[in-house]
Parts: sequence; structure tokens; C-alpha cells
Amino acid sequence: MPKIIPIRDLKNTSEISQMCKEASEPIYITKNGYGDMVIMSVRMYEEKLYMLDVYNKLAVAETQISAGRTLNGDVSLKGIREKFNV
Repeated sequence: MPKIIPIRDLKNTSEISQMCKEASEPIYITKNGYGDMVIMSVRMYEEKLYMLDVYNKLAVAETQISAGRTLNGDVSLKGIREKFNV
């Protein structure tokens, strides 16, 4: 379940920092009862960016497959092995 805290609780920065490090998902900050911000640890942010990159690459690959722009795996590996003498 997402953690939701009011913006006034941001005054205790060390507690918020610890909360971010322990959280398994972003923490939502509300202002006057409405969503205002989201905070997370640097580790979680980097993981989210990494996964976004993976999803983008998968989307490109699916588009290439749909367009028929694929190569035969055996032929490609054989070419790589010959090129690099592996």
C-alpha cells in the first residue's frame, strides 16, 4: 500500500530520508488533501530509470518484429563468431 504523508511532515528531513530508504515504493506527498509530489530514494529512482530503459528497448524490439526486421539467430551468431574468431 502506498505511503501518503502531508507536506507539513517534510519538516523532519532525517525521518523522511530514512522513510525513503526503507520504502519499497515512492512516497506520495499531499497538500491540502490533494496529491502534490512524489519522493523516493536515489536507489529506487535509478532502478525506475533502468526499468524504463528496458521497457523502451522492448517496445523498439516489438516494433521491429512487427515490421519484419529480424535476423536469423544462427546466421547472426555464425557471422559474429567468424568476425571475432570465437
